Amino acid sequence: MSADLFHATGGVTLIGGGAVTAQDLAQSLEMAAALVAADGGADAALALGQLPDLAIGDFDSISADARISLGAERLLHVAEQDSTDFAKALSRIKADFVIAIGFAGRRLDHTLAALNVMTRHRAPPCVMLAAEDVAFLSPPHLSLPLEEGTRVSLFPMGQASGTSQGLRWPINHIDFASDGRIGTSNEATGAVQLQIKGDMLVMLPRDCLHLAITAITAPTSV
Repeated sequence: MSADLFHATGGVTLIGGGAVTAQDLAQSLEMAAALVAADGGADAALALGQLPDLAIGDFDSISADARISLGAERLLHVAEQDSTDFAKALSRIKADFVIAIGFAGRRLDHTLAALNVMTRHRAPPCVMLAAEDVAFLSPPHLSLPLEEGTRVSLFPMGQASGTSQGLRWPINHIDFASDGRIGTSNEATGAVQLQIKGDMLVMLPRDCLHLAITAITAPTSV
Protein backbone atom coordinates (compact mmCIF):
# COMPACT_ATOMS: atom_id res chain seq x y z
CA MET A 1 0.00 0.00 0.00
CA SER A 2 1.26 3.47 -0.86
CA ALA A 3 1.33 6.06 1.88
CA ASP A 4 -2.03 7.57 0.98
CA LEU A 5 -3.99 4.87 -0.88
CA PHE A 6 -5.60 1.57 0.09
CA HIS A 7 -5.36 -1.03 -2.68
CA ALA A 8 -7.49 -4.16 -2.78
CA THR A 9 -8.19 -6.90 -5.27
CA GLY A 10 -11.95 -7.22 -5.65
CA GLY A 11 -14.18 -5.24 -3.32
CA VAL A 12 -13.81 -3.21 -0.13
CA THR A 13 -16.29 -2.93 2.71
CA LEU A 14 -16.25 0.67 3.95
CA ILE A 15 -17.82 1.06 7.38
CA GLY A 16 -19.00 4.33 8.91
CA GLY A 17 -20.20 5.30 12.33
CA GLY A 18 -23.91 5.33 11.48
CA ALA A 19 -26.47 2.57 11.96
CA VAL A 20 -24.81 -0.76 11.21
CA THR A 21 -25.67 -4.30 12.25
CA ALA A 22 -23.80 -7.58 12.41
CA GLN A 23 -25.91 -8.72 9.45
CA ASP A 24 -24.84 -5.64 7.44
CA LEU A 25 -21.19 -6.35 8.10
CA ALA A 26 -21.40 -10.08 7.45
CA GLN A 27 -23.33 -9.62 4.19
CA SER A 28 -20.89 -7.02 2.94
CA LEU A 29 -17.75 -8.95 3.89
CA GLU A 30 -19.02 -11.98 1.96
CA MET A 31 -18.69 -9.92 -1.22
CA ALA A 32 -15.96 -7.45 -0.22
CA ALA A 33 -13.51 -9.03 2.22
CA ALA A 34 -11.20 -6.05 2.75
CA LEU A 35 -12.45 -3.79 5.55
CA VAL A 36 -11.76 -0.05 5.75
CA ALA A 37 -13.23 2.25 8.40
CA ALA A 38 -14.13 5.88 7.93
CA ASP A 39 -13.02 7.48 11.20
CA GLY A 40 -15.47 6.38 13.94
CA GLY A 41 -16.50 3.45 11.80
CA ALA A 42 -13.48 1.74 13.35
CA ASP A 43 -15.32 1.62 16.67
CA ALA A 44 -18.39 0.16 14.96
CA ALA A 45 -16.27 -2.55 13.31
CA LEU A 46 -14.48 -3.44 16.54
CA ALA A 47 -17.79 -3.59 18.43
CA LEU A 48 -18.91 -6.19 15.88
CA GLY A 49 -15.73 -8.23 16.30
CA GLN A 50 -13.86 -7.12 13.17
CA LEU A 51 -10.48 -5.37 13.01
CA PRO A 52 -10.32 -2.96 10.06
CA ASP A 53 -7.39 -3.23 7.67
CA LEU A 54 -7.21 0.57 7.76
CA ALA A 55 -9.02 3.56 9.27
CA ILE A 56 -9.10 6.83 7.30
CA GLY A 57 -10.31 10.22 8.48
CA ASP A 58 -9.58 13.36 10.44
CA PHE A 59 -10.02 11.22 13.57
CA ASP A 60 -12.39 13.49 15.44
CA SER A 61 -14.71 10.53 16.04
CA ILE A 62 -12.52 7.46 16.54
CA SER A 63 -11.98 6.49 20.17
CA ALA A 64 -8.62 6.22 21.90
CA ASP A 65 -9.26 2.51 22.46
CA ALA A 66 -9.86 1.97 18.75
CA ARG A 67 -6.63 3.79 17.91
CA ILE A 68 -4.74 1.46 20.24
CA SER A 69 -6.44 -1.63 18.80
CA LEU A 70 -5.55 -0.68 15.23
CA GLY A 71 -2.05 0.60 15.90
CA ALA A 72 -0.31 3.38 14.00
CA GLU A 73 0.22 1.24 10.89
CA ARG A 74 -3.57 0.93 10.37
CA LEU A 75 -4.34 4.66 10.76
CA LEU A 76 -4.35 7.10 7.84
CA HIS A 77 -4.88 10.61 9.17
CA VAL A 78 -6.28 13.20 6.73
CA ALA A 79 -6.30 16.55 8.46
CA GLU A 80 -8.26 18.71 6.01
CA GLN A 81 -11.81 19.72 6.98
CA ASP A 82 -13.24 20.43 3.51
CA SER A 83 -14.63 16.92 3.00
CA THR A 84 -16.48 14.29 5.01
CA ASP A 85 -14.74 11.21 6.38
CA PHE A 86 -16.68 9.16 3.83
CA ALA A 87 -15.20 11.27 1.03
CA LYS A 88 -11.72 11.06 2.55
CA ALA A 89 -11.94 7.28 2.66
CA LEU A 90 -13.70 6.62 -0.66
CA SER A 91 -11.28 8.82 -2.60
CA ARG A 92 -8.31 6.89 -1.17
CA ILE A 93 -9.54 3.39 -2.03
CA LYS A 94 -8.41 1.65 -5.21
CA ALA A 95 -10.58 -1.43 -5.75
CA ASP A 96 -13.09 -2.94 -8.14
CA PHE A 97 -15.99 -1.72 -6.01
CA VAL A 98 -16.94 -0.51 -2.53
CA ILE A 99 -19.89 -1.51 -0.34
CA ALA A 100 -20.65 1.30 2.11
CA ILE A 101 -22.29 0.34 5.41
CA GLY A 102 -22.99 2.51 8.43
CA PHE A 103 -23.72 5.63 6.38
CA ALA A 104 -27.54 5.52 6.52
CA GLY A 105 -30.20 5.08 9.15
CA ARG A 106 -29.40 7.65 11.81
CA ARG A 107 -28.69 11.29 10.93
CA LEU A 108 -30.36 12.33 7.68
CA ASP A 109 -27.72 14.98 6.96
CA HIS A 110 -25.01 12.30 7.09
CA THR A 111 -26.97 10.07 4.71
CA LEU A 112 -27.51 12.92 2.24
CA ALA A 113 -23.84 13.88 2.46
CA ALA A 114 -22.83 10.29 1.69
CA LEU A 115 -25.11 10.16 -1.36
CA ASN A 116 -23.55 13.44 -2.51
CA VAL A 117 -20.08 11.92 -2.16
CA MET A 118 -21.12 8.85 -4.17
CA THR A 119 -22.26 11.15 -6.96
CA ARG A 120 -19.00 13.12 -7.04
CA HIS A 121 -16.64 10.14 -6.66
CA ARG A 122 -17.50 7.70 -9.43
CA ALA A 123 -14.44 5.53 -8.94
CA PRO A 124 -14.42 3.06 -7.43
CA PRO A 125 -18.13 2.33 -8.01
CA CYS A 126 -19.92 2.29 -4.68
CA VAL A 127 -23.11 0.70 -3.38
CA MET A 128 -24.66 1.95 -0.14
CA LEU A 129 -26.30 -0.76 1.94
CA ALA A 130 -29.24 0.52 4.01
CA ALA A 131 -31.86 -1.17 6.17
CA GLU A 132 -34.20 -2.02 3.28
CA ASP A 133 -32.39 -0.78 0.18
CA VAL A 134 -29.22 -0.64 -1.82
CA ALA A 135 -28.37 2.61 -3.60
CA PHE A 136 -25.78 3.35 -6.26
CA LEU A 137 -25.02 5.84 -9.00
CA SER A 138 -26.10 4.52 -12.36
CA PRO A 139 -23.43 4.12 -15.03
CA PRO A 140 -24.41 5.39 -18.50
CA HIS A 141 -25.49 1.86 -19.45
CA LEU A 142 -27.07 -0.34 -16.79
CA SER A 143 -28.36 -3.89 -17.14
CA LEU A 144 -30.29 -5.49 -14.26
CA PRO A 145 -31.78 -9.00 -14.55
CA LEU A 146 -34.62 -8.27 -12.15
CA GLU A 147 -37.71 -10.30 -11.43
CA GLU A 148 -41.10 -8.93 -12.35
CA GLY A 149 -42.47 -6.72 -9.60
CA THR A 150 -39.09 -5.66 -8.17
CA ARG A 151 -39.12 -2.08 -6.94
CA VAL A 152 -36.84 0.24 -8.93
CA SER A 153 -36.48 3.82 -7.71
CA LEU A 154 -34.60 6.49 -9.63
CA PHE A 155 -33.55 9.74 -7.97
CA PRO A 156 -31.72 12.44 -9.97
CA MET A 157 -28.81 14.19 -8.30
CA GLY A 158 -29.13 17.14 -10.67
CA GLN A 159 -30.46 17.20 -14.21
CA ALA A 160 -30.74 13.77 -15.82
CA SER A 161 -32.58 11.93 -18.56
CA GLY A 162 -32.56 8.52 -20.17
CA THR A 163 -34.37 5.66 -21.79
CA SER A 164 -35.52 2.38 -20.33
CA GLN A 165 -36.62 -1.11 -21.17
CA GLY A 166 -38.31 -3.34 -18.63
CA LEU A 167 -39.85 -0.64 -16.40
CA ARG A 168 -43.60 -0.54 -15.84
CA TRP A 169 -43.45 3.23 -16.30
CA PRO A 170 -40.78 3.99 -18.97
CA ILE A 171 -38.56 7.01 -18.45
CA ASN A 172 -38.17 7.91 -22.14
CA HIS A 173 -38.64 11.62 -22.92
CA ILE A 174 -38.68 12.61 -19.23
CA ASP A 175 -36.43 15.38 -17.94
CA PHE A 176 -35.49 14.57 -14.35
CA ALA A 177 -34.16 17.03 -11.75
CA SER A 178 -33.52 16.92 -8.03
CA ASP A 179 -35.90 19.87 -7.64
CA GLY A 180 -38.35 18.60 -10.25
CA ARG A 181 -39.43 15.27 -11.71
CA ILE A 182 -38.12 12.18 -9.90
CA GLY A 183 -38.65 8.47 -10.50
CA THR A 184 -39.20 6.73 -7.18
CA SER A 185 -41.30 3.58 -6.75
CA ASN A 186 -41.15 2.37 -10.34
CA GLU A 187 -41.35 -1.37 -10.95
CA ALA A 188 -39.59 -3.93 -13.11
CA THR A 189 -41.60 -6.00 -15.58
CA GLY A 190 -38.55 -8.26 -16.00
CA ALA A 191 -34.95 -7.56 -16.96
CA VAL A 192 -34.25 -3.81 -16.93
CA GLN A 193 -32.01 -1.87 -19.31
CA LEU A 194 -31.26 1.80 -18.63
CA GLN A 195 -29.42 4.38 -20.70
CA ILE A 196 -28.73 7.37 -18.44
CA LYS A 197 -27.39 10.85 -19.09
CA GLY A 198 -26.50 12.82 -15.96
CA ASP A 199 -26.30 11.74 -12.34
CA MET A 200 -29.02 9.29 -11.36
CA LEU A 201 -29.18 7.24 -8.18
CA VAL A 202 -30.74 3.80 -8.47
CA MET A 203 -32.38 2.25 -5.41
CA LEU A 204 -33.34 -1.43 -5.26
CA PRO A 205 -34.47 -3.79 -2.49
CA ARG A 206 -31.66 -4.91 -0.22
CA ASP A 207 -31.71 -8.47 -1.53
CA CYS A 208 -30.53 -7.11 -4.90
CA LEU A 209 -27.05 -6.28 -3.53
CA HIS A 210 -25.30 -8.96 -5.57
CA LEU A 211 -27.12 -7.92 -8.76
CA ALA A 212 -26.19 -4.28 -8.12
CA ILE A 213 -22.49 -5.10 -7.69
CA THR A 214 -22.49 -7.21 -10.84
CA ALA A 215 -24.21 -4.44 -12.81
CA ILE A 216 -21.96 -1.56 -11.81
CA THR A 217 -18.75 -3.55 -12.33
CA ALA A 218 -19.75 -4.95 -15.73
CA PRO A 219 -17.39 -4.08 -18.60
CA THR A 220 -18.47 -1.00 -20.52
CA SER A 221 -19.95 -1.85 -23.90
CA VAL A 222 -18.43 -0.12 -26.91
